[in-house]
Amino acid sequence: MSAPTIYDLEKQENAIIHASCVAVVGRGLLIVGASGAGKSALGLQMIALGAELVGDDRVALRSNGGEVTADAAPNIRGVIEARGIGLLRASPVGPVGLRYVVDLDLQEKARLPDPTSIRTLGQTVPLLRGHGVPNLASALMQLMKMGRVNPEWPSK
Repeated sequence: MSAPTIYDLEKQENAIIHASCVAVVGRGLLIVGASGAGKSALGLQMIALGAELVGDDRVALRSNGGEVTADAAPNIRGVIEARGIGLLRASPVGPVGLRYVVDLDLQEKARLPDPTSIRTLGQTVPLLRGHGVPNLASALMQLMKMGRVNPEWPSK
């Protein structure tokens, strides 16, 4: 039996899943995908651009006051994998409220996609499809700092 994913948790209140998580200006971004999809690599790229490590490899999720919060699994707090180099130390932050989930296994077909979301731990969290997105780390940093433009802009 495989470990639960973010998509398997709608009715649970907490879980530890195979994922990475970073924070940008105190907002959490959960990075999910199959083993080898590049979760830690994306997290490292974002850390190099100013994000902070919440957790790598195992992330503890909890439904908390109307939002999902993320934190590192306690035994691996402050450690992130750099494939081909080893385990690296990082200053951890958390817990943080999740603002987005990016799934590295899913590919977005639209150039300017409509916002989409998932239900997990009884909450709704915006979902991004990250497979094959150019400049993903930079785009996610900007999204986390400044948000999206309304899809109906400039009409509204």
